[in-house]
Amino acid sequence: MDLLIDLFGFLSVMLRGLALTVEALAVGGIIFRYVALPELDAALAADRRAATRMGNLLRASALALAAVVLLATTIDGLVLVTTVGVSWTEAMTAPFAVAGAALVVAAAVVAAAARAGWGAGPPAPLMLAAAIVMIASSVATTHAMARLDARAPLLLASALHQTGAFLWIGGIPYFLIALAGVDAPAARARIALRFSKLCVAAVLAIAVSMAIYIVRYIGSLDAVYGTAYGVMAASKAVMFAALLGFGAANYLAVRRLGGGGGGAALLRLRRFAEVELGVGVAIFFVAASLTSLPPAVDLTDDRVSWRQIVDRVLTPREPRLTSPAHAALAIPLAQERLNRLAAAARQQAPQAYVPGSAEPAPGNAADIAWSEYNHNWSGIMVLVIGLLALAWRAGWPPARHWPILFVVLAIFIAVRSDPEAWPLGDIGFLASMRAPEVLQHRLMTLLVAVFGIFEWQVRSGRLRGTSAAYVFPLSNAIGGIMLLTHSHALSNIQEALLVEFSHIPLGLLAIAAGGARWLELRAGPPVKNVAAWVWPLCFVGVGLVLITYRES
Repeated sequence: MDLLIDLFGFLSVMLRGLALTVEALAVGGIIFRYVALPELDAALAADRRAATRMGNLLRASALALAAVVLLATTIDGLVLVTTVGVSWTEAMTAPFAVAGAALVVAAAVVAAAARAGWGAGPPAPLMLAAAIVMIASSVATTHAMARLDARAPLLLASALHQTGAFLWIGGIPYFLIALAGVDAPAARARIALRFSKLCVAAVLAIAVSMAIYIVRYIGSLDAVYGTAYGVMAASKAVMFAALLGFGAANYLAVRRLGGGGGGAALLRLRRFAEVELGVGVAIFFVAASLTSLPPAVDLTDDRVSWRQIVDRVLTPREPRLTSPAHAALAIPLAQERLNRLAAAARQQAPQAYVPGSAEPAPGNAADIAWSEYNHNWSGIMVLVIGLLALAWRAGWPPARHWPILFVVLAIFIAVRSDPEAWPLGDIGFLASMRAPEVLQHRLMTLLVAVFGIFEWQVRSGRLRGTSAAYVFPLSNAIGGIMLLTHSHALSNIQEALLVEFSHIPLGLLAIAAGGARWLELRAGPPVKNVAAWVWPLCFVGVGLVLITYRES
């Protein structure tokens, strides 16, 4: 139970992001089936495989939603009972639990009804009502419900925002299945045009709700860059702008399909839609992280000033290439002092720092230098990786072994990222992961190592299957999501936000690299050729950001 409480913040964000993703697939599938295709298209109905795939996806999404929300609600209740001391009855009748129960019931109804199949299907009123209940239940756990002023317009804005996002992003998989299941160009154009019109409506709903959010949750320009909520909202807006770019390109492709366009327009439409889906999932996890932060308008003190950002983030300086001694760090120094006192009193020394405790790990100037050294050397390695990837793309065969450097980077991170823990510190490997920050570092290390190993085998010809090549874009996207939702156990709010100013561009560049590599693998020319140059440049950008990283 103590471990659950220690990791509660991290788990709640991850489960919330996962819940939003599968809810989008469930709600998006319902809207696609009963609104985009009010009468199942004859060409689609003729291909029972496509109809079966869409029905199975809807059912699986609804089942996953019920399971994730049930797990998240149970964890919330356990933490509430354990920390506050309320009874289980009180916890399970709290507003969050009631909303979770309604969401689980609605998802279960959709899963059961979807067994009838996509073509025959249950009646539209039942499924649309279930979708409305799911959206309302999700809205009931947003910031809007907790506001004392302007609650009604904020609840409406949240409903518009989620409906638009679920319709657009959640409908994409069904749209892709439908395109693959229809051979007649006229039928493809008809389905694409219907979904395109819905996406335009979704974009308008999202834009209107975003305008309300900006006024009610952020309120001023200095709140955008001066608070964690504002910075995360800005990163979400950047990804939304990228979605608009892909959406606009697909809108034009749909028009070309309607005019009798060829296979090139269809291929580009499908590949861009796949990238839209990936970026949309990343946005859902950022939205989950935003839910855990107080709105910027509520944080009037401890905002980061523009001068602090210029001094810390925008002013270049030489990278730190030498590391302080491990013994000079705060935790080893404190532990050494406790050991001396305990030895003099002939007692067992207490642990200077307990991972997962309410208090953040102590730090000193040496800890700052240690962290800067880690980030700066990591940046040098990633910069070299990006340059070698560009050299390989330019035609230098030996550069194809660049992924090996990612394995070296993973070893470097594993050894040095958390010096208080194994292998350098006295805290054991498993015990150290009670701290969410350490757990995230370990997961990131594993992700970097897996990516490097798989991609090296792909580049060297040891793995020739197409599935292995997709480890690259998927691992980059997952790594980007983890960076965007990464948290630091720092008591200083301003300091934590200044650190995030480096993680945000890293996460965005990682997602961009994953999307570009995906397009290189799956798109046709000229998109394929352009994307092949974009992802190495993203690595170069990551390296430069890390090289200029500083904490002082």
